[in-house]
Amino acid sequence: MSSVIYNVLFVCTGNSARSILAEGLMNHMGQGKFKAFSAGSHPAGAVNLLSLKTLAWLQLPTDGYRSKNWDEFARPDAPQLDFVFTVCDKAAGEVCPVWPGQPLTAHWGLPDPAAVKGDEAQQLQAFQDTALALKRRIELMLALPLTTLDKMSLQEAVRDIGQA
Repeated sequence: MSSVIYNVLFVCTGNSARSILAEGLMNHMGQGKFKAFSAGSHPAGAVNLLSLKTLAWLQLPTDGYRSKNWDEFARPDAPQLDFVFTVCDKAAGEVCPVWPGQPLTAHWGLPDPAAVKGDEAQQLQAFQDTALALKRRIELMLALPLTTLDKMSLQEAVRDIGQA
C-alpha cells in the first residue's frame, strides 16, 4: 500500500529561526506523511543557535539545517510542493516566487523570537514559545482529513490554522 507524502515549505525572511523550527517539527511529527523544507526571502546565511538549542529541547535532530534562499524551491528540479506557509509577516508581504505545482498557501505568522531582547534565558524562552505555537499548528494540520477535503475546503482549513 503506497501512501502520499506531502511536501511542505515553511518560509520566513531570514530562514534562521521560525521556519527552521517548523521544518524540524513537521519532519518529526509528520513522519511518513509529510516532508518539510524551509527557506527565506533574504536568508541570514546561518541557522540561529537558539533554534538548534530549541530543537534539542524538543528532542529533535539538530543537524542538517541550513539557511537557504526560497529561489531553490522555484527551480524546475525542486521538490513539487503541496503546501507553502509563511511564518513571518514580512515574508508574507513580499512577492513570492512561482512555486511549481500550485501548492496551497497560508500565513502562519508568529513574532520573531530572534528579535527578543534580554538575557539568553529570556531569548531561549521566546524560541521555545514559538516552537510550541508552531507545534500546535502542525498538530492541527496533521489532524485534517487531507484525502477527503476538496482543495477549497483544505485551503480554508490551513488558513484558519494560522489564525488560531
